[in-house]
Amino acid sequence: MVFRWPSFCRVGLALLLFAALVATPNALADPRALEGPNHHLARGFRNLDPGYDYTMLGRAVGVLRRAVQRDPDLGPRPVAMANDGAVLRSNHTQPTVTWIGHATLLIQLDGVNILTDPIWSDHTGPFGLGPRRLVAPGLRFEDLPPIHAVIISHDHYDHLDWPTVQHLASTHHPTFFVPLGLAKWFVDRGVHEVVELDWWQRAVFRGLTFVATPAQHGSGRSLTDQNLRLWASWVVLGREQRLFFAGDTGYTPALAAIGERLGPFDVAAIPIGGYSAYHDHHPNHVSPEEAMQLFEDVRGRLFVPMHWGTFALNREPFREPPRRLLDEALRRGVEERIALLSQGQSIRW
Repeated sequence: MVFRWPSFCRVGLALLLFAALVATPNALADPRALEGPNHHLARGFRNLDPGYDYTMLGRAVGVLRRAVQRDPDLGPRPVAMANDGAVLRSNHTQPTVTWIGHATLLIQLDGVNILTDPIWSDHTGPFGLGPRRLVAPGLRFEDLPPIHAVIISHDHYDHLDWPTVQHLASTHHPTFFVPLGLAKWFVDRGVHEVVELDWWQRAVFRGLTFVATPAQHGSGRSLTDQNLRLWASWVVLGREQRLFFAGDTGYTPALAAIGERLGPFDVAAIPIGGYSAYHDHHPNHVSPEEAMQLFEDVRGRLFVPMHWGTFALNREPFREPPRRLLDEALRRGVEERIALLSQGQSIRW
């Protein structure tokens, strides 16, 4: 059973959050304060799409609206596929991708094991709070192969989970690849193997090239650090294969530059959930149809959907994102290029 606050408590908490959000400065409000590259502000970062609109006031109204609405019927939960990790631990040559849940993927490429936005916690928030996990991780933490690198797209709690980062750092000792401004967060917590990159910067590690690429999103782990750290998608370039990890992003045609400069990609891992707060176009989360367009924009060959069906974060029914994605792929005649994985499922690419 999922614990829910009584309705009057939920409304009260929402009103407090509403007031706090309205009082929080908007780091994207003054494009005249630019320094350096266009996405840099004098303090923090911004998105570049001129139509981008995700103000604190708009977010606060959304929080209050959801607090008074009844929870939707999400339908039956997705079922994870059993995976004991034995094949993955013995694999040192074949490129594979395993969906562990939400935006957490295990990528094996050229003998290097990579995790994206790892979270094994039961909740997506501080102190064991926040939306709870509804589907167990598709691979137990103790069943992982040795992890050499970890990609972080941004600092939101469902993508940057401190208990998981701490456990990885103490047991696997990987190198963390993070967007600009986030290295200090790691170093302050005793994690020093960190490579920090701005958009379009790259670093070579164990024969692979990691490139931080643009995304349309935001950052912040409290009301006082909104958009002070950069957000990013990522590209991993191997000897022969190329992978695109979208992280968390809204749709903008400008992301096609990633495919133009670094594509085509053998695998493109793109989110398909989290869009239902907006009827038309969510500024920070692609809909399944927009995800399909982004896949084509970046010149992907195989689409691995993610960011759906794991946590009690989204209001769309569990089966809606994959159904809409497949419908759109059928409409475009590219359904054979969709790799709709169960959590825990691995494929070669």
